[in-house]
Amino acid sequence: MNTANRKPLPGTSLDYFDARAAVDTIQPGAYATLPYTSRVLAENLVRRCDPATLTDSLKQLIERKRDLDFPWFPARVVCHDILGQTALVDLAGLRDAIAEKGGDPSQVNPVVPTQLIVDHSLAVEHGGFEKDAFEKNRAIEDRRNEDRFHFINWTKKAFKNVDVIPPGNGIMHQINLERMSPVVHARDGVAFPDTLVGTDSHTPHVDALGVFAIGVGGLEAESVMLGRASWMRLPDIIGVELTGKRQPGITATDIVLALTEFLRNEKVVSAYLEFYGEGAADLSLGDRATISNMTPEFGATAAMFYIDQQTIDYLTLTGREPEQVKLVETYARQTGLWADSLENAEYERVLRFDLSTVVRNMAGPSNPHKRLPTSDLAVRGIAGKWTEVPGQMPDGAVIIAAITSCTNTSNPRNVIAAGLLARNANALGLTRKPWVKSSLAPGSKVAQLYLEEAGLLPELEKLGFGIVAFACTTCNGMSGALDPVIQQEVIDRDLYATAVLSGNRNFDGRIHPYAKQAFLASPPLVVAYAIAGTIRFDIEKDVLGVDKKGNPVTLKDIWPSDEEIDAIVKASVKPAQFNQVYIPMFAVSEDNGEKVSPLYDWRPQSTYIRHPPYWEGALAGERTLRGMRPLAVLPDNITTDHLSPSNAILLDSAAGEYLARMGLPEEDFNSYATHRGDHLTAQRATFANPQLVNEMAVVNGEVKKGSLARVEPEGKVIRMWEAIETYMNRKQPLIIIAGADYGQGSSRDWAAKGVRLAGVEAIVAEGFERIHRTNLVGMGVLPLEFKPGINRKTLGIDGTETFDVIGERTPRATLTLLITRNNGECLDVPVTCRLDTAEEVSIYEAGGVLQRFAQDFLESASAG
Repeated sequence: MNTANRKPLPGTSLDYFDARAAVDTIQPGAYATLPYTSRVLAENLVRRCDPATLTDSLKQLIERKRDLDFPWFPARVVCHDILGQTALVDLAGLRDAIAEKGGDPSQVNPVVPTQLIVDHSLAVEHGGFEKDAFEKNRAIEDRRNEDRFHFINWTKKAFKNVDVIPPGNGIMHQINLERMSPVVHARDGVAFPDTLVGTDSHTPHVDALGVFAIGVGGLEAESVMLGRASWMRLPDIIGVELTGKRQPGITATDIVLALTEFLRNEKVVSAYLEFYGEGAADLSLGDRATISNMTPEFGATAAMFYIDQQTIDYLTLTGREPEQVKLVETYARQTGLWADSLENAEYERVLRFDLSTVVRNMAGPSNPHKRLPTSDLAVRGIAGKWTEVPGQMPDGAVIIAAITSCTNTSNPRNVIAAGLLARNANALGLTRKPWVKSSLAPGSKVAQLYLEEAGLLPELEKLGFGIVAFACTTCNGMSGALDPVIQQEVIDRDLYATAVLSGNRNFDGRIHPYAKQAFLASPPLVVAYAIAGTIRFDIEKDVLGVDKKGNPVTLKDIWPSDEEIDAIVKASVKPAQFNQVYIPMFAVSEDNGEKVSPLYDWRPQSTYIRHPPYWEGALAGERTLRGMRPLAVLPDNITTDHLSPSNAILLDSAAGEYLARMGLPEEDFNSYATHRGDHLTAQRATFANPQLVNEMAVVNGEVKKGSLARVEPEGKVIRMWEAIETYMNRKQPLIIIAGADYGQGSSRDWAAKGVRLAGVEAIVAEGFERIHRTNLVGMGVLPLEFKPGINRKTLGIDGTETFDVIGERTPRATLTLLITRNNGECLDVPVTCRLDTAEEVSIYEAGGVLQRFAQDFLESASAG
């Protein structure tokens, strides 16, 4: 820690680092023009950066330059159990490797405080219309995940600096927002801003508190855990001025879906957004969190709000200690992080969005940015005339209606609105359609307390929206099984079945294998669609049912007023509820003295936790970047759900067949996501999405959709996993050719791990999503970008070619992609090396993050 610019923080016994003084010494008055993001980064540099490079690093912020990498040291790492567990599996494997080389494995620990929340393992096998659904689902979760939870419990004792929140307590982002983030830390006598990386793309949820938090892959999180700086160049920081006020009846969900469409169109990919203006000041913290949560759906990296009175009120509401709330305000005002201090902040680009223009919205049928005004459902061809046949599901049947996800359940206003709509529907005698699997899975246990306080939980339960979990469920593809009779009818009649959920993700094939498409909607709209029972329904105009007097009932008849929603939120949401939930959750557990081995005793038959293969097989071999054959030639918008799906494993899939051979009953196959600690299961998920379009998979002259590949030079189209096995046996180096926006979606390591284990050495695309590109580098896969105007189509790539990469790999260098066609013709194509920093070059050349750390650790130990 540097001591220059360390000063007493007025009104406290703490010191702080004066970034304003450091910046203004270089250029007088510059700090006043810096955006919020740059101010937080400046403080981190002043406190943590090597003094020899501090001035040059600060100049990047002051002069808005992007020609120098500078370090960022996050204060915390927050993980969910899927990527958090796989990160810790990697560290356990690293301990084994260190021990084999004669090093001390117990010295391999996270250096940065790491919080792991078990929130991604529960499937909704029992819907919200069943008695004791929560207890039943939790029991199934514990049974299915015994191997995983055994390992996680070992990590609590074996690793220093790891805290674990056990299952059944809520979603990491909501817990982070409601309690984990202090907003301002006080450590070792110093106050400084809370900053963090999280192993989930929705980590920016807590940006709503003014906390600098971004989502990264588990590989990047591992690097931060182990004390390495996260190296960056000055990001594109965009100001988003919010004006106006929302219209009556408009929810935060409607606003965020409109913003998602707007920001996607404005091309904010990888940008750091800062929301401000009269519209932002008027938004509650819950509304801000709904917006910040959807950062990856905007395509952005962060979505910051300034610290202001709304922040202070929320910290008080959620039961933070008065001393901590006072510290946040004192620190923010002193250091220029308070909203009033940012009036002169300058942005290279400013976007303006008028909240008063927002109408009631949904998004779908397969992308979060595909906004659907509910007034246009008929015009857009979503709603349509249908004939209800008694006892039979209609076309467009809503088979899943879920109030789920931290996006909306962190906002009490949204949850209360759903409860009031349910109450009004019940009073008029409306009911849920019998084929709808409905559920309520709040991200926090506090939601249950305020719904009970308001008398609304029984109203939701009556309509089938009882609490099934406090976890990330439907949004994460953990919808659970359908009623077998309903599932069979979907199959037999080849129904266009759908899901409606209050989540943030609706990519093809994600929510449920039998929900062909999915729509995002506010919690009250989810309830309304459970009553309607079909997406072929004009939710604004069509009749939901009849009341006891035979009068038709439409949405406007049951939609609650803003005044009633706000009054009930004010009366029912209390600090005591947050303390009731979080004080015991975060109570420091006493050390009972139990010691465990620093090396994990791997279970050989486990399909969940297996010793990672980083020093064997494809990962141990030399990457020549010569003679590579395409595993796939892919279109635009390939998501991580295509690369490594997270949903339920079906028996006829490669992973399902493997699990059956391992003796697992089909009902306990669980999801792809839960098996990511076992590479033998997880690598069989590579490109396993049934919606995949591999342009090489041509059958009878047409591209066939599915998990398919074409083995060359034979030209035979077979299942993707069989093709991967064929190439692995031949030790054939592979390449992937892709279009624009490659790898968008959640921060999944296995989207990178799977292709690396398959033998893929390079991926050439028109553009990469930020987290996925970083993960590829972390696994030793070379990301290459076509120059503008050049792509697979202009080059006429059909998959029969072989590829070489020629040139010196330096940050963003132009390399040559040598394409050799099967007729012998050769073509030299310039491509950009997307190793963006010297640190990334170093990691790539070592073979990946863990290999690099092992080298450094052993060198350090021998030197010591």
